[in-house]
Amino acid sequence: MISDRHAPHPQPYGTAYEQMLEQVRYEGAYPTRERADEAVRLVLAGLGRQLTGDERVDLAARLPLEAARVLTAQIPDTRPLTGWAFVKDLATRAGASLATTRWDTGSVFSAVSAHAGPDLVTLILGQLPPGYALLFGRAELAPAA
Repeated sequence: MISDRHAPHPQPYGTAYEQMLEQVRYEGAYPTRERADEAVRLVLAGLGRQLTGDERVDLAARLPLEAARVLTAQIPDTRPLTGWAFVKDLATRAGASLATTRWDTGSVFSAVSAHAGPDLVTLILGQLPPGYALLFGRAELAPAA
């Protein structure tokens, strides 16, 4: 039998990441796991360009390994984007509509919230510019005057 030692072997995802994909697939009503995976990778890469500091480290520690790698492989931007600018940036990178990208973002952030927990999500939202709370399914509260 001849084998090619250099041929790529498909690496199965870990169970935690598979469960995350299923959650995103369900939340986003995606037809396939592959489509959910595309959304997860797009949105987590974008979040990785926005998030810094302890919140980034803590979130990566709570996400499945495959998701954490996507998040932490990104170099944070020097100018953070508002929530709406974040969605527009992702749409441009993916060549997708704003509506589809907004849907993808909400579906992925729902799963991220489940892994992170409410306290860490609150800290993350405190670090990010305005507009992300709605993407995470929370009310955007204006500071008291």
